Amino acid sequence: MGGMAADVGAEGGKAPDGGWGWAVLSGCFVITGFSYAFPKAVSVFFKELIREFGVGYSDTAWISSILLAMLYGTGPLCSVLVNRFGCRPVMMVGGLFASLGMILASFSTSIIHIYLSTGVITGLGLALNFQPSLIMLNRYFSEKRPLANGLSAAGSPVALCCLSPLGQVLQDQYGWRGGFLILGGILLNCCVCGALMRPLVAPKALKSKDLEQDNEEGTEKKKKPNAKLLDFSVFKDTGFLIYTVAASIMVLGLFVPPVFVVSYAKELGNEDTKSALLLTILGFIDIFARPTCGVIAGLKWVRPHCVYLLSFAMLFNGITDLVGSQAKDYASLVVFCIFFGISYGMVGALQFEVLMTIVGTEKFSSAIGLVLLMEAIAVLVGPPGAGRLLDATKDYMWVFLLAGSEVVLSAVVLATCNFLFIRNKSSASADKLECITVTDDAKTEVCGKPAEMDEEEEKGAREGQEKETKEEEEETDKETVEEVRPKSITVDSQEVERFLKEPQQNGDMATNPETSL
Repeated sequence: MGGMAADVGAEGGKAPDGGWGWAVLSGCFVITGFSYAFPKAVSVFFKELIREFGVGYSDTAWISSILLAMLYGTGPLCSVLVNRFGCRPVMMVGGLFASLGMILASFSTSIIHIYLSTGVITGLGLALNFQPSLIMLNRYFSEKRPLANGLSAAGSPVALCCLSPLGQVLQDQYGWRGGFLILGGILLNCCVCGALMRPLVAPKALKSKDLEQDNEEGTEKKKKPNAKLLDFSVFKDTGFLIYTVAASIMVLGLFVPPVFVVSYAKELGNEDTKSALLLTILGFIDIFARPTCGVIAGLKWVRPHCVYLLSFAMLFNGITDLVGSQAKDYASLVVFCIFFGISYGMVGALQFEVLMTIVGTEKFSSAIGLVLLMEAIAVLVGPPGAGRLLDATKDYMWVFLLAGSEVVLSAVVLATCNFLFIRNKSSASADKLECITVTDDAKTEVCGKPAEMDEEEEKGAREGQEKETKEEEEETDKETVEEVRPKSITVDSQEVERFLKEPQQNGDMATNPETSL
């Protein structure tokens, strides 16, 4: 979309594509797992919360919705903090917030308390970990970035496979309060992942050059304004605008099926453990879908067209929701989770890779914050809106139909707008490059000459420039010789004649030392 932006590492250095980057990737793997799987894993406790506080489905759906809204809506705040303090301290503080929220939620006496503790505090902590981890991953990888994004995104299904059954076991053994308390302790691992985010250091060669240029650029740096904590110039990019609109529509329905599929299975008369197994199946398929899609996206002939691959993944996901709305037994829900896991994994592996491709490394920290802010509105509306629809209709079919239609619409918007606007814009710029007008005395125009003629003209121009430079050098040499020649060299003609006419006696010594023997 709009071309691929060149990525650089620290202070102009190229991304290492390995080394400590693999440790950063492991931290991103865990953080992504907690950020995306936690709102879905919490849905295991919804049935107990409904009994505890006497609320409806839409009320409990607000927990996951607020979690995701904080994860997305605090994007600009995370961008400002990362640009001000760096990724590592922000992530470590975020890990403390994530753990504190779940610990406080275990002492809740109303659903409002859970909204504030689990939704707001834990959501803020996860947001302070999720966005900086993506920024660091983008700085450490360039050529291998699609694969790195796919492996990092695989943390979500892995965590979902673990957290969903774990949440069910904790609920059975310790109740929902004990489960929240233990999950709060597990979230402290975010601090460990934050410690892995070591800032990139410029190479020694670049450092020496920077030291030499410090004296020259010292005065210029004083005149330059401070770096922007949040860069809004990304909105000038047409590709970024199209991506933001399509992603916002997609988020309306993307997270609805994983939130309601467990309750859907329980409604059909299945056991709690058997119903929670659906999320495990979905996550297990997702584990392999994300890295595989990352490898495919990294191919040379696929990477320039990743936006269309993302559009296909979104379309696949939406159609899966539409077909899954007709599920009437547990086996059909298993088939739905398999295909949903494949499509959901493809979307998860590609969505941030496409954004990185659009804006590049320098503007990615601001771009992702602004994108997540726009998506937060949709996240805040999507699951609760589906919950209200469920309360009104008492039928999960309409919930899945609504979610599928929203995701299909986003795929159509992304592919169509990219084809119409970005493709036409790139073709127009290519035509401008091919058509070169040359105005001379006769004002002739030459448009679209072959490459051989362009090479001959370039050679002729180079030869002409070389001749001109040689003539200028000869003229400057002549001028310097004339300037160096002293004025005393000039001799009067009358003195020469007198010298020649005066007779000199034989044997006399010449007064001029140059003529002496």
